[in-house]
Amino acid sequence: MLSLVLAESSLELVPKELQQHNSVISHSRKLGKNPSEILLDNSWHFGAMKGIKDEIKRGRPDLVHISLLEACTIPLYYEKKITIYVHTIGNKVIFIGEDVYLPKSYHRFAGLIEKLFLEKVIQADGSNLLTIKDMTFDQLLEEISPKRIIGLSTQGIKSSCENVARKLTSDSCLVIGGFPKGHFSDEIKKRFEYLVSVNNTPLESHVVISMVLYEYEKTIFM
Repeated sequence: MLSLVLAESSLELVPKELQQHNSVISHSRKLGKNPSEILLDNSWHFGAMKGIKDEIKRGRPDLVHISLLEACTIPLYYEKKITIYVHTIGNKVIFIGEDVYLPKSYHRFAGLIEKLFLEKVIQADGSNLLTIKDMTFDQLLEEISPKRIIGLSTQGIKSSCENVARKLTSDSCLVIGGFPKGHFSDEIKKRFEYLVSVNNTPLESHVVISMVLYEYEKTIFM
């Protein structure tokens, strides 16, 4: 089964060193939660985030939401021909189960992910819909054990989506950044067999996911 990994994704709870910042405290009160129980979000916590490590890659959980909605609402997912993982910038991995219907409302999605971070598992009818584990990118690849790993990045060699799809097989792993700006860390890039760029200008992750997976669907459904 094809694997899709959103790597170094901009998805994390507010780190301890930022929890006493006024913007974080104010936002957490509006939500009726503790500062340690809410997602780091640049829209609300811009002042708190200034100068933190990897600042440009953090605080955009909405981008992860959009990318997951794209990947989980296509025939490839409905036909159980793809598995989806979210590797976070804090080295946690979210396992997306089968037949998961993620909230289309960002507010509800954020609440669901906050609950997941705290409870580790989201279940329904005895099945695990979402599971989160402490896990590095390397450890995730060991668990997936793909035969081919393809990374998508503006730093890659120019290629068409059609050519990328032709390289994909059922035991391949497709990796795209789950962050708004910047590039994969060296630790991530060293694991790629291919690093490719599918457009002359940068595109958001959800757009690239839709383009490449559509071309892959054509190779197996048409």
